[in-house]
Amino acid sequence: MSAAYRVLRDASLRTRNTFGVDARAARLIEIADANALPDIAAAEFGDGAPMVLGGGSNLLFAGDPAGTVIALTARQVIVVSDDGDNVVIRADAGVEWHALVMSTLKQGYRGLENLALIPGTVGAAPIQNIGAYGVEVCDRIHAVEAFEHGVGLSRLDREDCRFAYRDSLFKREPDRYVVTAVEFSLSRNAAPHVEYAGVRDELAAMGVDGVPDAAQVAEAVIRLRRRKLPDPAVIGNAGSFFKNPIVPRAQAETLQAEHAALPMFRGDSDATRKLSAAWLIDACGWKGHRDGDAGISDKHALVLVNHGNASGMQLLDLAQRVAESVQKRFGVALEPEPRVVGAKW
Repeated sequence: MSAAYRVLRDASLRTRNTFGVDARAARLIEIADANALPDIAAAEFGDGAPMVLGGGSNLLFAGDPAGTVIALTARQVIVVSDDGDNVVIRADAGVEWHALVMSTLKQGYRGLENLALIPGTVGAAPIQNIGAYGVEVCDRIHAVEAFEHGVGLSRLDREDCRFAYRDSLFKREPDRYVVTAVEFSLSRNAAPHVEYAGVRDELAAMGVDGVPDAAQVAEAVIRLRRRKLPDPAVIGNAGSFFKNPIVPRAQAETLQAEHAALPMFRGDSDATRKLSAAWLIDACGWKGHRDGDAGISDKHALVLVNHGNASGMQLLDLAQRVAESVQKRFGVALEPEPRVVGAKW
């Protein structure tokens, strides 16, 4: 035990996950100084890699985590470089994501405004490659600092992070890396991204004419998210539970011919198309569904909710039944966005 970290035993995780489900960690280590990770790993981790817990907004505890859980608590944000137009900032993994977005806007930096109000921490952002309203965080990442088990502290350039849709090297190899800080490339003069459905309409409703500034885009996004998505502080949820499925173009066009209202977007290439998981789920009648305290939001069909005391397994069971119904009706497989802990998807 030192000033760099502290060890908690039989620690409740209920307030450390936005679903608010009951889970316990046999051993939780809170780490205040990421530079001490090599020494902490040697002294505390044993043979197995620990589970990293950020804001708990992108996971579902279907059971208690096995082994050690660690939480990085450092929250420093600094400017790495600034040429008058472009700026690189570095934020510790423990920084709350929305607070970082609003802080950068206050300082006149553009680039993160479309990602406003996403719950979680900076450390979780590159793992999931969070995205919203036409922007993915990988578009703004300059580098990721991480602790690699068996190697030590390292710095990975954006290209080395192998980002993909809601995916990254860190998500594919969760037992290999602990993200400790993220560097972001931002600009004082970047053009706003307002092409995504709903953003322009919201700006118009706000009375914004012409080209909006970054703060106005952020406000539009915040209004949209608050209207469409339930607040985790009010009802337990992890935001969108399912990824929008990417399917072969021919399959997507066949489905759209049968269901003209099905939203479709270009996928990861011209040969694929991204479908709206929310539309597919809603079409199967799940929006607003409730089994005890496990349910689907009546605001948005993509959002799994805990009405109070649902267990992680109850929520997982409901999510699996939703996916099975979409597969049966449309022949499309749904995958969860959050990490499922303690059970298999």
